[in-house]
Amino acid sequence: MHFDIVIAGGGFAGAYCARALGRALGREEGERRVALIAERNVLVFQPMLAEVEGSALNATDVVNPLRQFCRGVNVLQGAIQHIDWATKTLTLDGGRFTRNHAVSFDRLVLALGSVTDLSAVPGMADYGWPMKNVADALRLRAVIINRLEEANLIDDAAVRRRLLTFVVVGGGYTGVETAGQLLDFVRDAHGFYANLRDTEPRVILVHARGQLFTEIGADLGVYAAEVLERHGVSVRLNTRVAEVTATRVILDCGNSIDANTVVTTIGSSPNPIVLDVCRQLGIEAVKGRVPTANTMRVPGHDDLWIAGDCAAVPWNDRGEMKIAPPTAQLALRQGTLLGRNLVRVLRGAEPLPFTYRYMGQLAAIGRRKAVAEVMGFHFRGFFAWWMWRTIYLSKLPGTLRKLRVVMDWTFDLVFPRDISLLLPPPDEPLRSIHLEKGEILFTCGEKCRSFFYLKRGTLAVERGGAESEILPMGTVIDQTKVNVDGCWSVTVSAEESCDVMVFRGRALELLRADLRLVKR
Repeated sequence: MHFDIVIAGGGFAGAYCARALGRALGREEGERRVALIAERNVLVFQPMLAEVEGSALNATDVVNPLRQFCRGVNVLQGAIQHIDWATKTLTLDGGRFTRNHAVSFDRLVLALGSVTDLSAVPGMADYGWPMKNVADALRLRAVIINRLEEANLIDDAAVRRRLLTFVVVGGGYTGVETAGQLLDFVRDAHGFYANLRDTEPRVILVHARGQLFTEIGADLGVYAAEVLERHGVSVRLNTRVAEVTATRVILDCGNSIDANTVVTTIGSSPNPIVLDVCRQLGIEAVKGRVPTANTMRVPGHDDLWIAGDCAAVPWNDRGEMKIAPPTAQLALRQGTLLGRNLVRVLRGAEPLPFTYRYMGQLAAIGRRKAVAEVMGFHFRGFFAWWMWRTIYLSKLPGTLRKLRVVMDWTFDLVFPRDISLLLPPPDEPLRSIHLEKGEILFTCGEKCRSFFYLKRGTLAVERGGAESEILPMGTVIDQTKVNVDGCWSVTVSAEESCDVMVFRGRALELLRADLRLVKR
């Protein structure tokens, strides 16, 4: 495949760029000359994502199919593996049967944004639930309901309290809105569980900075924290998460929180595809954001354009020159202008500079309250919440989705939130777990359901009153430590902070078969 213009990324910047190109060129010319490449075939309306997690909206209400939204361009679903700038070719992995598909181009638009990287906090990648797309929101909703169902079966008060404790890491827009929606959801749902009425669910918001919403301002950040605390969210500022295990969140101050559910809204890292293109061209990208001209064209490379979160676009904010922040309202306007600029370049005209008067920001904080900064004026409480819903409803693409959202919001005022569990508990045949010093991997007499491989650290093996055996990194814990009844014959715990690979289900069967062959 060859296209005059390839747009890499289906977020706000990429989708609105493709939409502007499709409208300007017309369907026949646009589909022949322009391709939009996205890993998912939908545009996600991020501001309403937390309401999907909180069961206030359906998942289909906050997405728009790219083929309907960007009529007039050729939409290709797939993950970009590599971009070779010298040959102006990218390698696309479209799925199990369409890997390593080559797409060439004359001009490239990078709108890939950032990626999620949780490796900075030990255990976060193993136990943290991210909130970046619709699949994340649906998985988190299922996890919350599963925790309620599990807690309803437990007699042990400490275990039940741990199951009903939810920790949200990060006090930005996504973190605060997720915490507010999570608390609303579990409180509405928990009354339907007969065995949980004596145990109040807890939501704890952990933020590394001294205030929430640093982008809006100190007053509204303080107000948001006060409202969250009043409604029952425990806000811990100036606090970082040091480690996460299956049952604990360990803080940098040395304290820990007993919890089985951790939601992470941190961990954004530069997109490796963008960094690789910069390396090929000798461009320095500060924190993963590529410097561009105010037209969003990369200086010295006329065929490369960048917009959205991965672009450092000069922006005149009411007379003050700065780099445009990575927010949705700027990304969609950058994308729209970039599409028009590409049409101008195709027709021999000069591209236009990016200009936009900043309107403000809004964030819902639960219980029909919000904070807002609009045109320099600050609003809070119910009126700000009404503004939040009105403004974002007006910006939601598609008349049909607007009607669906209005109906869902109306029903939400009268009826309880849906607690139907549609997704089964995840069955991961191969996964990694993190253990802190002293935590038990399994106990003697416990049924063997997994084998283990020690990736990092050391484990201690206890056999009755005998001296502990220390297992080094690289050890496989298999059926040699299982008795004839299929139960573990020893107790294994972490001698130090360590990471363990778990083999279950089909992976366990294959490993057992391989071990039998080796022994023969």
